[in-house]
Amino acid sequence: MARQQQQREEERAPMGAAQRRLRAVSGHLQPPTESGGVDLAANPTAGEYAHVQGYSAVLPEKLQTGKWNVYRSAKSPLKLINRFPDNPDIGTLHDNFVYKWMTYGEASTSRTAIGSGLIYHGIPEGARIGLYFINRPEWTIVDHACAAYSYVSVPLYDTLGPDAVQFIVNHATVQAIFCVPQTLSTLLSFITQMPCVRLIVVIGGDNANMPSTPTATGVEIITYSRLLSQGKMSSQSFRPPKPEDIATICYTSGTTGTPKGVVLSHGNLIANVAGSSLVIKFYPSDVYISYLPLAHIYERVNQVSVVHYGVAIGFYQGDNLKLMDDLAALRPTVFPSVPRLYNRIYAAITNAVKESGGLKERLFHAAYNAKRQAIINGRNPSPMWDRLVFNKIKARLGGRVRLMTSGASPLSADVMEFLRICFGGEVLEGYGMTETSCIISAMNIGDRLIGHVGSPNPSCEIKLVDVPEMNYTSEDEPYPRGEICVRGPTIFCGYYKDEIQTREAVDEDGWLHTGDIGLWMPGGRLKIIDRKKSQGKRTIFKLAQGEYIAPEKIENVYAKCKFIAQSFIYGDSLNSSLVAVVAVEPDVLKAWAASEGIQHEDLRQLCADPKARSAVLAEMDSIGKEAQLRGFEFAKAVTLVAEPFTLENGLLTPTFKVKRPQAKAYFAKEIADMYAQLRQAEQIKPKL
Repeated sequence: MARQQQQREEERAPMGAAQRRLRAVSGHLQPPTESGGVDLAANPTAGEYAHVQGYSAVLPEKLQTGKWNVYRSAKSPLKLINRFPDNPDIGTLHDNFVYKWMTYGEASTSRTAIGSGLIYHGIPEGARIGLYFINRPEWTIVDHACAAYSYVSVPLYDTLGPDAVQFIVNHATVQAIFCVPQTLSTLLSFITQMPCVRLIVVIGGDNANMPSTPTATGVEIITYSRLLSQGKMSSQSFRPPKPEDIATICYTSGTTGTPKGVVLSHGNLIANVAGSSLVIKFYPSDVYISYLPLAHIYERVNQVSVVHYGVAIGFYQGDNLKLMDDLAALRPTVFPSVPRLYNRIYAAITNAVKESGGLKERLFHAAYNAKRQAIINGRNPSPMWDRLVFNKIKARLGGRVRLMTSGASPLSADVMEFLRICFGGEVLEGYGMTETSCIISAMNIGDRLIGHVGSPNPSCEIKLVDVPEMNYTSEDEPYPRGEICVRGPTIFCGYYKDEIQTREAVDEDGWLHTGDIGLWMPGGRLKIIDRKKSQGKRTIFKLAQGEYIAPEKIENVYAKCKFIAQSFIYGDSLNSSLVAVVAVEPDVLKAWAASEGIQHEDLRQLCADPKARSAVLAEMDSIGKEAQLRGFEFAKAVTLVAEPFTLENGLLTPTFKVKRPQAKAYFAKEIADMYAQLRQAEQIKPKL
């Protein structure tokens, strides 16, 4: 009786805000389901504890504090998704493939043979397997073989360079490496420095011409076809992994420093893809083109998604210069890409429109503006404009693309709008990291607002943490701002053999600190606005006068210049202005030279012509003014180069970002010469 009396008194006492929320939450929850999840009962007062703001829902991080600062997807506000809702039994990459084994029957046979072949050669369960070649069907087959037989795949970027490859192989103790003849020669040059390697499998190699290795190394070299045969003759049962088992170690190349091994479990990857499946749907009738590096998490997770839905995957020839030919032949319906390529598409189309002139140019602008206004007003544009203008542009990507995605770096708002108008369909930008198994947030289908990276992936939650030294706080008006922190089943297991950096990245409450600064826009949309300056991998530097420069932002602006294929913006604290190294668009520069009556034997000579440099810099100034760059953000001098920045010459990361320290060293003479010319010009400038 005394206990009942006490309970009644407590119920009559005023409840605190946290207690009311807790009671509201408890009152609306159904009993736990068999899968372990907790579902929300249908009740109109659910808003008491999950405040939906458009595409996101806001919840309190801790009921006791009363601070509502955690954002989740409105599609799953009370439960972070870690399994496919329609297929909760899929917990690993192996399960994910088996689900579609009839669709991918032939690949499944090869997968079994490769896994069995590795067992035949004595490679133990849990061993690390290196993949040292670019996208092709065998990459996917080997990766799925690793999943089916509980091996850990370790992508080796084909252009990381010998030192980094050697470091990764030894750091991860890789026992078997799959490669192609081109990368085999690199491996053999330092095979004696990799004592952990026992087996090298050469894809596309000739059985009769396999090189031998020093006996002391104990390394066997065989062809992929021979391993397939050996595996088929000694077929082994699958050794399925558990969701918590390691699926892969992805070494992030970054732009500086030693590669870090990001450890991802099967559960991490499945959670990310399962969450995304609530937002983006694929179908067996879809066709996907694989050309972005499979060693990078963006392409890797895309393939996990399309495999789940039984999508047809077409691989490019391996030559980026022939990508447009591949698109015309494959005619994909899904086109993933990065801003660097989208910027080039934008520049190529706008340049072609300008050169067409007359009626064609006026027709394009009339069609563009009409379609743009219709989209802004929420109406369906007239199909007439597609028939007259845009179908020809769509044909450049094969003519069937219904979905275009962008990741790896920010896509400018005007390029996003341009793509949506010219190509139709959905154009979605996402934000993610290797450490979050890829997608943190993504635009929602049907969202017409641009200039943001969407709402949280339903498999993770996001909060913004104050960065007072940069004047970013969650109390900022009109929008909360701060460092983006992420938590959920997608967060990586840690950096391989590096507890110190793991603890620096993930706090005691499980929040991964990304180092990116974001703000919450209306509708629960996340916008990336800055990079935390204290982070070692920032791409921000200071000029002599104290102004901070974000070079990628400026490079994205200059990407719209018709002369520019790629650019590298450089500045430092010893100089007060920026300089640029520009890899030119050969056809555009040659066409300009012809129109000016300038003749040179080759492109390098044309790049060295002062008139060409002046023309390009003038165009850059014009583009910069349109984008409202600040005075100190304009490049004051430019060097034109004929050779593009590539993975092969070490100037790009596998995600097509400029490797700044390498570019600085590569163009050291050109940079020094430009600053010398600027100083000379300053000295001879007449004084008032």
